[in-house]
Amino acid sequence: MLDAGALIAFERNDRKVRTLVELAAARNIALHTPAGVVGQVWRDGKRQARLARLLASGVIQVQPLDTEEAQASGVLCGKSRTRDVIDASVALLARRHSAKVVTSDPADLERIDAELELVIC
Repeated sequence: MLDAGALIAFERNDRKVRTLVELAAARNIALHTPAGVVGQVWRDGKRQARLARLLASGVIQVQPLDTEEAQASGVLCGKSRTRDVIDASVALLARRHSAKVVTSDPADLERIDAELELVIC
């Protein structure tokens, strides 16, 4: 599971995140991210060529933020007394896939779900 910080790190050619993505691709392991995360980091596909290629590659499966997912994210924000619906959607998707979350901001995700397995980038 990649959050916004992980996608930004990939775009900046961070070796740790780049290696993780390359290993996942080589082993045919799908990575996931919510659509809201893409919205948080996307600014200009011409200037974000590395990220654009990654999103087009099929290595990352982008989960839509539909009504049901948005409501579940809002409920999780209420329970955790937080406001970031996108971080909540990352936590929900990670739970659903029993996945670790690659993040640059562990504190926010820990407030939402202290049991998430986090990989700091």
